[in-house]
Amino acid sequence: MTQVKRAVVLVSGGMDSAVVLAIAREQGFEPYALSVKYGQRHTSELDAADRVSDAMGATHKTVVVDLRLIGGSALTDAGIDVPDAGGPGIPVTYVPARNTIMLSVALGWAEVLGAADLFCGVNAVDYSGYPDCRPEFIEAFERLANVATKAGVEGAGIRVHAPLLRMSKADIVREGMRLGVDFAQTVSCYRADADGRACGHCDACRLRADGFTAAGIADPTRYVS
Repeated sequence: MTQVKRAVVLVSGGMDSAVVLAIAREQGFEPYALSVKYGQRHTSELDAADRVSDAMGATHKTVVVDLRLIGGSALTDAGIDVPDAGGPGIPVTYVPARNTIMLSVALGWAEVLGAADLFCGVNAVDYSGYPDCRPEFIEAFERLANVATKAGVEGAGIRVHAPLLRMSKADIVREGMRLGVDFAQTVSCYRADADGRACGHCDACRLRADGFTAAGIADPTRYVS
């Protein structure tokens, strides 16, 4: 009897994590989708995460880690405006230690589930310049996971998968289409409204739109105006 492989997949509700969830499923994993309500400006992405997880038959859990108590980011601090486009250096939309925290929560759930695999949608090609989206971060976290957990010390070890790491946004769009991802269900905007409609101006909107254009595929994103 073949043993089912379980994996915890970080699902934000955006296009990238939807593709990663589809990849994990195609690779034969039983996916457990994890979303984090970290105090982001809107919950439209979390609503999208519910839709995406349900559409792909994944068990879905949302945990709360309120990073507004720390602040320091335009996505969690009402006193910092979200810019229309990113400039040089690390942008103000970077949330301090967000990916480290979310992967740590995913790691804990994986141990409970007996899962040895974590999936996340970080990308180091068409991205906003966040330090926790680089290959060095993924490699370092995997090393940490294997010295900080019972599964790493006594079990088969923990693997951190970042299948989009070196893909362009256009490649991600194409991969999602191949896997049957319904991008209309996803929300990527930093300033989306309560209905999930995108602003069309922030860095996340720009990267998403450019990806669909470069892939030659119609963009199903709903915009405010």
